[in-house]
Amino acid sequence: MNELKSKMEKTVEKLKSDFSKIRTGRAHTGILDHLSVDYYGTNTPLSQMANITLGDNVTINVQPYDKTQISAIEKSIRDSDLGLNPAVNGDLIRVPMPPLTEERRRDLIKVIKSEGENSKVAIRNIRRDGNDDLKKQLKEKLISEDDEKRDQAKIQTLTDDFIKTIDSLIAAKEKDLLEI
Repeated sequence: MNELKSKMEKTVEKLKSDFSKIRTGRAHTGILDHLSVDYYGTNTPLSQMANITLGDNVTINVQPYDKTQISAIEKSIRDSDLGLNPAVNGDLIRVPMPPLTEERRRDLIKVIKSEGENSKVAIRNIRRDGNDDLKKQLKEKLISEDDEKRDQAKIQTLTDDFIKTIDSLIAAKEKDLLEI
């Protein structure tokens, strides 16, 4: 049970992480977390090459530790799939967050719902694996039929709780996206 619960928690944490990368029009330093920069032939995470802070609620400031890498960092941000247009200001890179159009908001909501559905499928797969383990234990006479039924009910309750959590995360992110 504990193993199933921890797997389900990891699924929810991954969904939260994925949602944090979907921008809502406000600046958020986590948006740049998955970017990496070619640093002398090695793909290095941006967070290891620069100090990333919020300038205000619509601007992210990126201050490279190595000033010679400003153009490489700027290129990495510009070429990412985030649709951002960084501007170099001396040894500081400013990344303004463009406002979201209504069409883009609707597209992002579709992405959110798709990610949420994938997480629900993952939770249900974990439930199936747990139930399969119970059936094996029953077949090997390690547990009784009553224990199997009781544990299946516990697994189903756990699954329902995590599905509700995912639904609430989807609803919160959708509401966040629709705010203007």
